Amino acid sequence: MLNRKIFRQLEQWLASGSKKAVFLDGARQVGKTTSVREFARRHFKYFVEVNFIKNPVARQAFDGNLDTRTIVRNLSVMGFGPFVQGSTLVFFDEIQECPNARTAIKFLVEDAEYSFIESGSLLGINYKGDEEEKGVVSSYPVGFETRMNVFPLDFEEFLWACGIGQDIIDVLRDSYRQQVPVPQFIHDRIMGYFRQYLIVGGMPEAVQTFVTEEDFRKVEAVHKDIVASYRDDIAKYAGKDKVLAKRVFDAIPSQLAKQDKRFVLAELEKGASRRKYEDPTQWLIDAGDAYYSFNTTNLELPFSLYENRKLYKLYMVDTGLVSHMMLGSMQFSVLNGDLSVNGGALTENYVATELAGKGIGLHYYDRKSKQELDFIFEEDGLITVLEVKSGTSYRKHSSLDAAIRDNPDRIGRAIVLSSNNVETSDSVLYLPLYMTMFL
Repeated sequence: MLNRKIFRQLEQWLASGSKKAVFLDGARQVGKTTSVREFARRHFKYFVEVNFIKNPVARQAFDGNLDTRTIVRNLSVMGFGPFVQGSTLVFFDEIQECPNARTAIKFLVEDAEYSFIESGSLLGINYKGDEEEKGVVSSYPVGFETRMNVFPLDFEEFLWACGIGQDIIDVLRDSYRQQVPVPQFIHDRIMGYFRQYLIVGGMPEAVQTFVTEEDFRKVEAVHKDIVASYRDDIAKYAGKDKVLAKRVFDAIPSQLAKQDKRFVLAELEKGASRRKYEDPTQWLIDAGDAYYSFNTTNLELPFSLYENRKLYKLYMVDTGLVSHMMLGSMQFSVLNGDLSVNGGALTENYVATELAGKGIGLHYYDRKSKQELDFIFEEDGLITVLEVKSGTSYRKHSSLDAAIRDNPDRIGRAIVLSSNNVETSDSVLYLPLYMTMFL
């Protein structure tokens, strides 16, 4: 069983005595259902799982009155249970398929007879098919839910899965905090795992397959199935936007392979406009399949005031999926240390997913294509700049040097991420790419 950070959040919720329901949000196949089952096994005597896709008849339990007694009675008749007050965790999975269940959470929580967790994918989007609209929630349970986001395994979780002990991770964290090099043999070993992570990614099934089978071909088969399921979701749920949304989804890896990594609509079709593609792209964002990184034209806070939303990059939710869609036979090169394959697309996508998993909004700085900084974000009222270097020339960073020189009072930390060990030089902190997990 993979150890996931979401367990800590769920355990904190349980220990707090909160009567609110937990709402788990996240893209498909990131491990929401498996995590809830394991959490229930550890902490509850009774567990009731209602999956509204696998058991569509369960939706009928919410067609009438939405009080706890009626709903529990209806579900019990359908074979769900047992429901024991004070000892039961009730899990509504794929809740987007039963809007009335989402509405009922308010009343179920108020009665406080059971503990509730909800989970769903594609919940921030408008569910429109060709002939009908689905997923309309008549009343959202505002104030009765605690929302938690679930992401693919980050690199630290991947290390756990590979059997790396907390003592080694503590060595890495201490080196990060003290800004001193990691012992070289440890650094080399962790970089080896990092290169594997770029190929495997963090989708739980892919990671479990890798640690169990140690066979990249079988990992590739998992990736193939996941990508196919994402495309199926687009076809099923994106309605009138499905053709364009699929076109954007399929283009993300190749656009990341470019030197500037900016997503250019004209490369999808001649005369393509932001207006035409905005809704299909937003569908992918809302589904959790991708992340925006918007251009910022000034190194000033807040970035939202200086966004140029016509210029942006798109990153995928999981770097392993990028690897699958992009590299093929070139994966061997990555495993043997060449991180510059396809313009360093994997390393930059990795950094984007690590930041997004920490709730850090993604922005990049580009001033008339003369200066470009890969990632910028706010820390303690100052700007942190990240430059991602996949090759050997990690000490060459003219845009970063210019930004430090021109904005000495605005930039708090200037960091270059590369495959090299920790070092400092002038105003720049050089960190191994894997230390993104500590930012």
